Amino acid sequence: MFKHVLISTDGSRLAAKGVKAGVKLAAALGARVTGVCVTPPWRIPMYSEGAGAARMVSPAQYKDDMERAARKALSLVEIEAEAAGVPWSTLHATADRPWQGILKSAAGRKCDAIVMASHGRGGLGGLLLGSETTRVLAGTKLPVMVIR
Repeated sequence: MFKHVLISTDGSRLAAKGVKAGVKLAAALGARVTGVCVTPPWRIPMYSEGAGAARMVSPAQYKDDMERAARKALSLVEIEAEAAGVPWSTLHATADRPWQGILKSAAGRKCDAIVMASHGRGGLGGLLLGSETTRVLAGTKLPVMVIR
């Protein structure tokens, strides 16, 4: 059925549920996994009058901070996949929005399924906060397993 499953994580407790489910799915199917963590690109900080003591971060420091955060988030993919005997790789992607990085990573790694966690925000909450899951679902023809 599926041979290569992309598992999206941001390192949160909810995303950990998605990682565990994605690895279980891959193990049951004899598939491999790629874990992806998407972080935003560095931007020139914009300050308003009221922002006094904001910390200025250089592009190099920001990149290091994001790589460290991504490694930490992706470490669970490595641990779970190793424990389940599932072949794995990880990827730190950069994109303006997580859904963009997820879809680009799935295409670039030739994945045939995506697993991700969702807060399940609908209605006004989903409208105001946006839904990365909804955007992934709308932007791909791949099967997407959503964990709540």
